[in-house]
Amino acid sequence: MSPSAVASVNKTDMASNLTEAGVKHTIKDTAPSIAVNGHSTGLQELDASKITFTPNENPKAVPEANSPEVTKMSSCTDHMITATWTSKTGWTAPSLIPYGPLALQPHASVLHYSTSCFEGMKFYRGHDLKIRLFRPSLNTVRMLNSSARISLPAFPPAELQKLIETLVAVEGEKWLPKSRPGSFMYLRPTMIGTAPTLSVNKPNEVLLYIIACCFPDFNDPAATLGAHANANNNESPNGNSETKPRPGLKLLASKEDTIRAWPGGFGFAKVGANYGPSLLASDEAHLRGFNQILWLFGPDSEITEAGASNFFLVWKTREGRTQLVTAPLGDGIILAGVTRRSVLELARERIGGEELEVVERKICMWELEEAVNEGRLMEAFAAGTAYFIMPISLIHYRGTDLHIPFADDNYGSKLKQWLMDIMYGAESHEWGVVVQERSLIPSDLDE
Repeated sequence: MSPSAVASVNKTDMASNLTEAGVKHTIKDTAPSIAVNGHSTGLQELDASKITFTPNENPKAVPEANSPEVTKMSSCTDHMITATWTSKTGWTAPSLIPYGPLALQPHASVLHYSTSCFEGMKFYRGHDLKIRLFRPSLNTVRMLNSSARISLPAFPPAELQKLIETLVAVEGEKWLPKSRPGSFMYLRPTMIGTAPTLSVNKPNEVLLYIIACCFPDFNDPAATLGAHANANNNESPNGNSETKPRPGLKLLASKEDTIRAWPGGFGFAKVGANYGPSLLASDEAHLRGFNQILWLFGPDSEITEAGASNFFLVWKTREGRTQLVTAPLGDGIILAGVTRRSVLELARERIGGEELEVVERKICMWELEEAVNEGRLMEAFAAGTAYFIMPISLIHYRGTDLHIPFADDNYGSKLKQWLMDIMYGAESHEWGVVVQERSLIPSDLDE
């Protein structure tokens, strides 16, 4: 770099937050329509109205609920949606095509530098037989933040939601038949850097794709054990073939040698690099009879997440107040979960007041340990898309088993039921977005 180039850099810009500035520049340069003070770039933005359709001529059979195919979480629907982006032209027209392998060069950016982000969502067959998504706008905005965090191109979140709705509309009738009310499937919108170069730079070629996958109901104990058995050489989390249901999650608290996320990092973004490094500890936890890792951070052992879910507890303070507590978002260590946000909003709106104080603050393990020993801890649960709301029965911390109380009429169960009512149509609510189903009829198809 020449001396003149260095001298031209504004000192204020040099001192600014690099991550925040980089995200703003990425959005401004790749999706100016949603940027503050955006400018014309000449690049095509993502446009769901341009989608083309190609039917799958070899459709698959739908597996039975909680069958081995489902618990392996590897059976996807007949179609997927794709769109590509290049730094020269922007986004191509999206396509709904048969589900199948992707073509990548061995030196594609995603394979070497983890330029990948994704979302986890579900769509639901309601008891009223309608198909719904749950707060999809929160997922699409979060995916925009994740993609910009790792220098992948931005997009209007509303356009991504339209594409998600299109896949759901086409696949819903077959894969969530009306004969299975109260069922769901998992959605995985994903973006990866496909540029074939080993240059350590932001990729100039990208693929966006959306798939739908059969998923077990982790609130069914047998399904939970089956999923863990498939991930651990067909053994149960206890290292044997037993299938006896166990109430609640058993968590192994992480130690100082294993850190999931840290301030200034990317724990708040749903990027691939957050998950791969955690698998080693998670697998060891499974082999020792635990369902997940309880991720701790710092010298005070602050509780951050339970596996890939947000952690909640309900306790009595020494002053006698009942509190629902979860870790805050401010330091960027934990993911801003959609279920997390929904739990907090419903708790404040429908309980709150003198009955339940809703608190977002750091929780240290010594506080939880004291609450258990003093009989003040009332319950704890994990909240996320995959596990939904799952009670926690035990936390192993520094050689001690902390047993967590559980009652059928606790706050976690109440919040879970309210959310299920919205997801499955028992309650009409703006969070439940109805999707009109459609078939791949000739008028949908390309000429």
